[in-house]
Amino acid sequence: MLIAVPEKVKRIIDTLQDAGYEAYAVGGCVRDSILEKEPYDWDITTNAIPQEVKALFRRTVDIGIEHGTVKVMIGNEGFEITTYRIDGEYEDSRHPKEVTFTPELKEDLRRRDFTINAMAYSEKTGLVDLFGGMKDLEAGIIRAVGNPAERFSEDALRILRALRFSARFGYDIEDETRKAMIALAPTLSNISAERIREELEKILCSDNPDRLRWAYIFGVTKVILPEWDEMMECKQTTPHHFTDVGDHTIVAMEYIVNNYGDISPSDRRILSIATFLHDIAKPVMKTTGDDGVDHFKGHPEKGVLLAEAVLKRLKYDNDTIKRVKSLVRYHDERPKLTYPSVRRFIADVDLSNMENLMRLKYADLYAHAKYLWDDKLYQVETLDEMYRKIVKDKDPLCVKDLAVDGSDLMNEGIKSGPAVGEALKRLLECVLDDPLMNDKEKLLGVLRQEG
Repeated sequence: MLIAVPEKVKRIIDTLQDAGYEAYAVGGCVRDSILEKEPYDWDITTNAIPQEVKALFRRTVDIGIEHGTVKVMIGNEGFEITTYRIDGEYEDSRHPKEVTFTPELKEDLRRRDFTINAMAYSEKTGLVDLFGGMKDLEAGIIRAVGNPAERFSEDALRILRALRFSARFGYDIEDETRKAMIALAPTLSNISAERIREELEKILCSDNPDRLRWAYIFGVTKVILPEWDEMMECKQTTPHHFTDVGDHTIVAMEYIVNNYGDISPSDRRILSIATFLHDIAKPVMKTTGDDGVDHFKGHPEKGVLLAEAVLKRLKYDNDTIKRVKSLVRYHDERPKLTYPSVRRFIADVDLSNMENLMRLKYADLYAHAKYLWDDKLYQVETLDEMYRKIVKDKDPLCVKDLAVDGSDLMNEGIKSGPAVGEALKRLLECVLDDPLMNDKEKLLGVLRQEG
């Protein structure tokens, strides 16, 4: 099998091999190349120890030399080169107490997580596949290398990684691997929020968000996100829904996969997180009427608080939290379908978030039952049309869009400070009602009339 190795990677491998060492591209880059996907990066493994690697290359950076890793710089690109190693005993479901360098490639590949990530390649030797990675790629299976319980005991995050690879590629998880994941799921409590966030987000943004159901069944989210378990267990006895809260959420996320695959990665990221969390408050806001019908009044408002708590727990940045909270808050809002009302709605949501909000509204709707379907679809489609016309017409939607600013107001005698801000807000209300009012003289005239 031939793999197209980038020229810089080939140069590094050739340099090591010409000096008498073994060297291979290894791991995910080999897997993705076989699948004809663009690798995120290229890792290289060698039997040369770090000092020997550094002696062969002009520019290197010690990024993990105690674990055998040196970064070789070629131009402005860095490539990680790691010495074959054997990991020692793991004490905390994450870190080995020590690593030992080994001359044997097989020993290095043996410590890796899954067979599809335990393959190596060089042009000189071809593909090295000692643990059946190609077979599992062809069968569409995620299988731990060697004893699954040992692999997950070494690093509990591998439990989430198995779900992430399954979600990314649409693969099944091999039985013994799955059993070990279930048995060792509680050890995920030892993993940092940042590492959990990274893997969880990749599942959310994948083309197979139904793996979230597996995460619940395997006991994974019971440890890392108990709110999801509550959603999966929250029934919705109502004509508006045909499934529980968790499965409704998965259907909505699948709608996004099938209909918005071409949006930017940043929009897809925010939209996927928000869709996952949009009904997070339904379990705590659920009430049941005398007729046996469930209600979830106030769940968007409460959802803002719960979503914020989850995102902070997972160490998300403030901008992500702000944008997701807005989508959760307004996903179920139905503004009056007049242009002044829709302009105010857009102003509340923030124009930068409106496109994702409309996507979420469609996804949420298509994950509902067909009860009152035509009325609901009319509401969403009409809101969408009005929003797009407002944007096309460049209607003013915020204070900075006004034809006047603070200095204009102070020239009219308004004292600097809070009074200026309050006056600008009143003028914004005027132009939200009627964009033709966004004229300097007209707005100053409004102020003078107030005067």
